[in-house]
Amino acid sequence: MTENDSQKTIATVVYGLQAVSFLLGFTFIIAVIVNYVKKSDVAGTWLESHFKWQIRTFWFSLLWSILGLIGIYFFVGILILIANTIWVIYRIVKGWLRLNDGKEMYSKIR
Repeated sequence: MTENDSQKTIATVVYGLQAVSFLLGFTFIIAVIVNYVKKSDVAGTWLESHFKWQIRTFWFSLLWSILGLIGIYFFVGILILIANTIWVIYRIVKGWLRLNDGKEMYSKIR
C-alpha cells in the first residue's frame, strides 16, 4: 500500500464517519478532527481538495444547524435543518464518488 493509498483510505474513512453521523452525531466531530490531524499529510496532493471539502462540510453544516435551531422559534428552522441535511448528504455522496474515481474536488479556494 502506497502512501497515497493510505491517505485515500483516510479520506474514505472520513466520508464514512460523516455518513454515520446521521446515526451517531459525534462521528462528525471525530471526522473533522481526523481531517485537521492528517491535513498536512495530504498538502499538495489531489486529496487535499477532499480534506478541504470535508472540513467545509463540517463547519458550514454546524453553522446552518445552529441557525436552524435558532430559527425553530420563528418556524423557519425546520426548513433550514431539512435543507442542511439534504446538503450534507449531497456533499458526502459527491465527495465519496469523486474520491472513488480518483478525482479532485472542484474546491480550489485556499
